Amino acid sequence: MSIDLSILNNSEKIILELRSLYTKYGYKAFKMSKFEEYDLYGSNKDFLVSGNCITFTDSDGRLLALKPDVTFSIIKNIDDTVGGIQKVYYNENVYRSTKKAGGFSEIMQTGIECMGDITSTEVCEVITLAARSLYAISEDYILDISHMGILSGLFSAMELSESNKTELLSAVAEKNSGAIVELCESFGVGEALCNKLLELLDAYGEPEAALKKISAAIVNAQMQSAYNELCEVYNKLLQMGYEKNINIDCSVVNDMSYYNGIVFKGFIHGVPEGVLSGGRYDRLMERVNKKAGAIGFAVYLDEVDRIIDNRNNAEVTENEDDYLNIALPKGRLGEKVYAMFEQAGFECPQIHEKNRRLIFENAEKKVRYFWVKPSDVAIYVERGAADIGVAGKDILLEYSPDVYELLDMNMGKCRMCVAGKNEFTDDGTSTLRVATKFENIAKKYYADKCRDIDIIKLNGSIEIAPILGLSDVIVDIVETGATLLENGLEPKETIVNISARLISNKASYKFKSNKIDILKDALSTIVREKQ
Repeated sequence: MSIDLSILNNSEKIILELRSLYTKYGYKAFKMSKFEEYDLYGSNKDFLVSGNCITFTDSDGRLLALKPDVTFSIIKNIDDTVGGIQKVYYNENVYRSTKKAGGFSEIMQTGIECMGDITSTEVCEVITLAARSLYAISEDYILDISHMGILSGLFSAMELSESNKTELLSAVAEKNSGAIVELCESFGVGEALCNKLLELLDAYGEPEAALKKISAAIVNAQMQSAYNELCEVYNKLLQMGYEKNINIDCSVVNDMSYYNGIVFKGFIHGVPEGVLSGGRYDRLMERVNKKAGAIGFAVYLDEVDRIIDNRNNAEVTENEDDYLNIALPKGRLGEKVYAMFEQAGFECPQIHEKNRRLIFENAEKKVRYFWVKPSDVAIYVERGAADIGVAGKDILLEYSPDVYELLDMNMGKCRMCVAGKNEFTDDGTSTLRVATKFENIAKKYYADKCRDIDIIKLNGSIEIAPILGLSDVIVDIVETGATLLENGLEPKETIVNISARLISNKASYKFKSNKIDILKDALSTIVREKQ
């Protein structure tokens, strides 16, 4: 039977190519139901990309869930008593809550799982297939690789609690060196070990240079063992000719409760987020009482059609790819930020012209600026319309965009505070009414205090709420406190200090890291000189 490939859409063609690839390597198709019993996911929600599931009760009274993850269904059904290696591939839809949809989405993915007596041979095979899967989508790809044992070993040397490890791991994933220093200080971690973590954070890019930095940061046998395995895997990939598209990046992390070895993420040029994610998850196997090792990955195909369209428009976008796209907040803060960028050598004379333009370019410097509403900067960066931008820490805390937080600009300083009438005291006897436009910040702050609250969402004139009896307190940004004072209010508690931060789209950083790092380093020097 012949197949007319012209009737297939872009996603279907790539799926067909990947199925052929996985089959050649001995992987067998695994087909599963769209439903699983909820208990399978309920006890391991922290492993899921999204912790929420769509649940329903079937005709027999069982609580079922629309499948939010494929891996659980596969490992539940493997026989871990037969020994050897079991290899499967899948092409399934999963159902997850996403920020983009503002609810649940149906997400198409394909991938492989390799389970059993895993050695470096199987690890290299899986990473090779990950690289070839990315190549099937686009030749312009980056595969970032790391090893969870490196960070795990350093965290052990720091003697951190599990909750502290989670916080520090989150800062590493954001490449947030400022937060790492603050957290290490609050956790009582010595300066020497903190500096080792910062050295690991700097271990990114060309593998041999990154591996040298990792080697210099090793402090114990656990880190050495992980480093040796990472080197072994890289050397095998080097022999197979994959060095051009491989980076080492210690900020590639996954949950330490499940992942214990090599981890990796794949990016395609022009796509604002990762399209492939995987790693070794022996600890997950232990959690479900399976006596076998496992490694695998998933490819997310939702962006495939747009990628193919971009290929067709390559002639149009080729010159634009060299530009560094920068989103600046409108207003006085943005003007101060641009002055720093100009001082850093990324000037754009057009921006000083008297006109109503919002986008400005310097073709010589290959830099493009655009003015956007301050609260929208993070959206432009997260979605890839901008490679980098400057956003307030309040926006980052409120909306939790998936971006790198590269630098505290040490400007636009203020505080996120709880404020109320001078005479008001929270005695904890009744639900506290809180007026704010920062719902998530307020909810987290009071949840950590185990305080019952009633959130009143307002979009402006927050200070008037307690005066008119609408709320007991407000949660808002306080700069000088003059407005509060003039209205008979006062700050009661400081939640967090706020300042402007340099942020980067994660995928953009993979392909433009040299230029972004040059700018970041220059800005960092300017910030230090102004302190």
